[in-house]
Amino acid sequence: MPLPKTPSFRLDGRRAFVPGGSRGIGLACAAALAEAGAHVVIAARGRAGLDDAVRQLTDAGYSAEGHVLDVVNLDATRGFLDVQAPFDILCNSAGMARHSPAQDTTPDDFDAVTDLNLRAAYFLAQRVALRMDGGGSIIQISSQMGYVGGVDRAVYCATKHGVEGMTKAMAIDWGPRNIRVNTVCPTFVRTPLSAKTLDDPVRRAWIEDKVKLPRLAEVEDIMGAVLFLASDASAMVTGSSLLVDGGWTAG
Repeated sequence: MPLPKTPSFRLDGRRAFVPGGSRGIGLACAAALAEAGAHVVIAARGRAGLDDAVRQLTDAGYSAEGHVLDVVNLDATRGFLDVQAPFDILCNSAGMARHSPAQDTTPDDFDAVTDLNLRAAYFLAQRVALRMDGGGSIIQISSQMGYVGGVDRAVYCATKHGVEGMTKAMAIDWGPRNIRVNTVCPTFVRTPLSAKTLDDPVRRAWIEDKVKLPRLAEVEDIMGAVLFLASDASAMVTGSSLLVDGGWTAG
């Protein structure tokens, strides 16, 4: 029997779509996919940050382009995807949070967070999957909060628990077409968006108590997880979550 060979982590010749890819975790995901050889298409709501992200990627020698798109607008998203060549990889990093105690949640806050984190994520995955030819990989950037609760995070947790559930069901529905559907579930990652939380001594102490490793997470900690799920190295992985949480959910 010949010695088994490790499946490739390379993504040469593949097209990857990264909504929310202009900064933070999303830009790190885009960089990981592009570095592995994929042509990366980034979408974001703002032109300035989008252009800067694409410039960073192309200056590094990677193949990338950017488009202004609000994925909450389902008609615009469908129109955009229908004129694009099919994607082999979707890595959806578009998301938001409006934190407050559960008793203070307003309908506007609830609708805004669920519209982006759950509704848009659902129909984005649906549309990309419908046009995938010969299989592909759909990756939702979820959260450890899809498995646990958190202070002032009732709505956010609800959406991320929803993402985990829909991912499992989509994996069942689309498995016969060789479309794999998984999530990456980070802990708190050091980005400009998390700075307010991490700069709060009480919140930071809570985070450091929950994370079992002796440091906070960086965006680079997410890149390997995304590359694994996008590549042939995870060809038998679907309906799963890759928890990049420093042991938070271990207990």
